[in-house]
Amino acid sequence: MKKLFKEFKEFISRGNVMDLAVGMIIGAAFTAIITAVVTGILKPLINLIPIGETGLQTVLRHAVVDAEGNVITEALILDWGGVISAVITFLLTALVLFIIIKAFNKMRSGLGKVKKGFLILTDPEVRALRKEGKTWAEIRAIDEEKSAAKAAAEEQAAKEAEAIAAANSTEGLLKEIRDILKEKK
Repeated sequence: MKKLFKEFKEFISRGNVMDLAVGMIIGAAFTAIITAVVTGILKPLINLIPIGETGLQTVLRHAVVDAEGNVITEALILDWGGVISAVITFLLTALVLFIIIKAFNKMRSGLGKVKKGFLILTDPEVRALRKEGKTWAEIRAIDEEKSAAKAAAEEQAAKEAEAIAAANSTEGLLKEIRDILKEKK
């Protein structure tokens, strides 16, 4: 039972589950808004379409009413406007969520680029350091050390490239020949 609880805790702690929960809540809120718009505004307009005497509704069985006006059996009606409204609700909800997810992904990828500009450490390296219990300040210090080492290595490589280029130049070759001749005297 403890193992099952531990696995469930790890599952819930992952970012994807939390993102899914937030997405479900936002999706439900947008669905409620869109349903209200479609039901309150579009459905009455759809039902005004002049098809037959009842618009986009088909009466399969009329209501049975007694002499006092009490309804004995309800009317059986196919509400085509309701079906069309449900399709419109689905399409609008999908469109709104698509736009939100697209904007979120674009924002997330932009933040990733900004983050990469500040840290030299890779994401797996950062995760490994976090698992070791390192604080963000310690991780930044490690990143700065790695950055300084990288800058020093780049500077050393540039000096070596410059020395090689100088040695391969005509002037460098002449200096090398002169030094060899001086040694042989």
